[in-house]
Amino acid sequence: MLASPEAARFVLVTHAHLFKPTYPKSKEMMIGPWALFFHQGEYHTRLRKLVQYSLAPDTIRKLIPDIEHVALSALDSWAASGQVINTFYEMKKFSFDVGILSIFGHLDGGYKEKLEENYRIVDKGYNSFPTKIPGSAHHKALQARKRLNQILSEIIRERKEKRLVEKDLLGHLLNFKDEKGETLTEDQIADNIIGILFAAQDTTASFITWILKFLHDDPKPLEAVKAEQKAIYESNNGGKERLTWAQTRKMTLTYRVLLEGLRMASIISFTFREAVVDVEYKGYLIPKGWKVMPLFRNIHHNPEFFSDPHDFDPSRFEVAPKPNTFMPFGNGVHACPGNELAKLEALILIHHLVTKFRWEVVGSESGIQYGPFPVPQQGLPARFWKQPSCPS
Repeated sequence: MLASPEAARFVLVTHAHLFKPTYPKSKEMMIGPWALFFHQGEYHTRLRKLVQYSLAPDTIRKLIPDIEHVALSALDSWAASGQVINTFYEMKKFSFDVGILSIFGHLDGGYKEKLEENYRIVDKGYNSFPTKIPGSAHHKALQARKRLNQILSEIIRERKEKRLVEKDLLGHLLNFKDEKGETLTEDQIADNIIGILFAAQDTTASFITWILKFLHDDPKPLEAVKAEQKAIYESNNGGKERLTWAQTRKMTLTYRVLLEGLRMASIISFTFREAVVDVEYKGYLIPKGWKVMPLFRNIHHNPEFFSDPHDFDPSRFEVAPKPNTFMPFGNGVHACPGNELAKLEALILIHHLVTKFRWEVVGSESGIQYGPFPVPQQGLPARFWKQPSCPS
């Protein structure tokens, strides 16, 4: 276990070739063995460039109107229900919908429904005991994973038949050719789509849920965020005009709240690597085959790098943190390529939440539960309602 910025950099950046990503076999089967994050070397480099390009700021800025639509529909439905919702569960739906948008663009409703239904079963069985006994969560998940392949195969066939050249991630995966002119197989495409959906969902949902909790618990940053977002709302003709990419770049205070939320919650608490040869680090031998865990949470909560680390203080990000002390999305060649999309989703949702709605957390139970990512107890039960001044 490594809890210093230098050691994390050694394993993830400067000597990354000496350590390979490692996951339990059952997880690999569930996502699919061709998924980006199970690989290193040439295949990983090529695929990563492709995924990064599809999730880069220049690409995702075009998704803003669609993300706004998804965010407003979600907020409207929570407010209209009048019920206490499980915030984390609802955020999972929200981030799933945005994930679908970034991968497929506007996907036919029938396909989306089938994908979601089977993805939920896979998600449920992902961390279950790996047994193939019929009826077990793991077995059900494996069956649903096969069905996902069939659905994706249909979507791909339809795209090819219609000769659609889309600029979304699926389009990039379908059009990809390596230097030998070889394309990706359907299995490679399917595994990477499922991998990206998986990576995009729980972590983003957990992150936004924590932001809502931190803002709810601390009126000072909440008021500051409200003031910043209200100014943007007013400049958009009282919310009648669409948010622009330039406006999301001007949400500096809200952005600092996001960074502090990421530090506090440290959703990716650590990562697994395996030494591919005997490695010596600062006089210590890490034998070949040993697992190595850089501990992001420990670094993020070390008072040496972040004073009073258990206080929620967005102002600490007015100054850039010391190198390799802030790694909410990992570091190096395996850092999360979707981090810009996750932050954009959060900024858009928060903008509409604080300008048009109010919310209150129900129950006083504090604490953390893991599933496997850290989430506020019971998924942060909350009630939402529309602000009276906002037309429905």
